[in-house]
Amino acid sequence: MRWKNRPEGSTWGDFGPDDQLGRLNLLTAERVRRAALEIREGQSFCLSIPLDYPGGNVVNPRRLPPQLKPTLRDGKPVFNFPFERMDRQNSDIVCDDLVIMSLQYSTQWDSFAHVGAWFDADGDGTPEKVYYNGYRGDEDICGPKRYDALAAGGMEHDCGDHGGARQLGIENFAVKGVQGRGVVADLRAHFGDAKTAVGYDQLMRVFEADGVEVEEGDMLLLYTGWTDLLLGMNRRPVMQVLDNACCGLDGRDEKLLKWIADSGVAALIADNYAVENHPAKPAEGRRPALPLHHQCLFRLGIPLGEIWWLKDLADWLRSRRRSRCFLTAPPLRLPGAVGSPATPIATV
Repeated sequence: MRWKNRPEGSTWGDFGPDDQLGRLNLLTAERVRRAALEIREGQSFCLSIPLDYPGGNVVNPRRLPPQLKPTLRDGKPVFNFPFERMDRQNSDIVCDDLVIMSLQYSTQWDSFAHVGAWFDADGDGTPEKVYYNGYRGDEDICGPKRYDALAAGGMEHDCGDHGGARQLGIENFAVKGVQGRGVVADLRAHFGDAKTAVGYDQLMRVFEADGVEVEEGDMLLLYTGWTDLLLGMNRRPVMQVLDNACCGLDGRDEKLLKWIADSGVAALIADNYAVENHPAKPAEGRRPALPLHHQCLFRLGIPLGEIWWLKDLADWLRSRRRSRCFLTAPPLRLPGAVGSPATPIATV
């Protein structure tokens, strides 16, 4: 066992000492089979926005839009490229390209290596950098190399050349196969486009009003309308609008965090920037800046999906007084990545 202490109420060890799937373990073969019963019409919905949205880097200055480029052959772009240049008898015309992109720029999954915390997992009285299920930041995430940081930085190690997380990478989700029942809660229908912190009480009222039921192993999708506004800005996001619009979960609401723990939800997904409102409400003392990320990624092993496209699915379900679908949403099988673009498909 890599840890002696685990956070109170966490799932560390519940799925095994070396677990890297967290609540995705609840997507059992039987639950996938039952989820497939939600397919009645055979109609599918793409739940990804174009991966060149939001546009620019004003939403997050660290995350840059994708650069799509042709590969090169003998210094020439392989795009509309005649193979007769290699052999005059060749009749082929070829296009071949590559992309450079931030993995969490657009519609995405967060892996458990995305957010950790300072926690005394080994019981020696000194907190260390730790991630879900006790994986160590300086060993399991950053890898064997350690870099001395500038004293002014106040950090023990700088893993800028990490080369990928050694453990908890997004590839674990891809191999598992993120597939099961999706349950949609239409927050926009109840709260409109006003910026709203949705806590436990508000969420339960939405569930009651719309007959939404969330069972163990379900993936909960929250439609807020944020991505609708984003797409309407045509790759020129206006932050004073986006920062003051639509719903986000209230990560400081302890009742909500407890419900997430007790519900058995396998994944938590929204069409907004962070699922939770960010910045979170003020709180005293040492506390996480992203309390819902802390609860889900660090403590419980619940993947977070962000900036999904949910309008078409939510409208279709609401018009038929339904809230469930069959959801297929694997990330890229990219070893060591802490996040991944996704093109989720919902089938009803």
